[in-house]
Amino acid sequence: QVQLVESGGGLVQAGDSLRLSCAASGRTFNMRTMGWFRQAPGKEREFVAVISWSAGMTSYADSVKGRFTISTDNAKNTVALQMNSLKPEDTAVYYCASRTDWGTRPDGYAYWGQGTQVTVSS
Repeated sequence: QVQLVESGGGLVQAGDSLRLSCAASGRTFNMRTMGWFRQAPGKEREFVAVISWSAGMTSYADSVKGRFTISTDNAKNTVALQMNSLKPEDTAVYYCASRTDWGTRPDGYAYWGQGTQVTVSS
């Protein structure tokens, strides 16, 4: 099986930056796509960003495009989400997830981390 562990969340002020990391372990050979999702109070879980391990293809939600950057590390076992110019509306629990093929729908992701809290104050 696959295990995913997020880290890097915290409390920041509007305009600050945070870098989230997702460490993957276990039987990850066929998990070729990694995604970041978030869920704010009273809202559905929504897509944030996605990346392929091998090719480096990326896609972003319109709400974060130009502010967030998703990337893989050199060992290809950790995925990062660099978040700049944070806004109060970015406040949410952020989750990383994996799947065998390309996609942005949460229902298509087989494995999920436990999440890390990001809180942005005014």
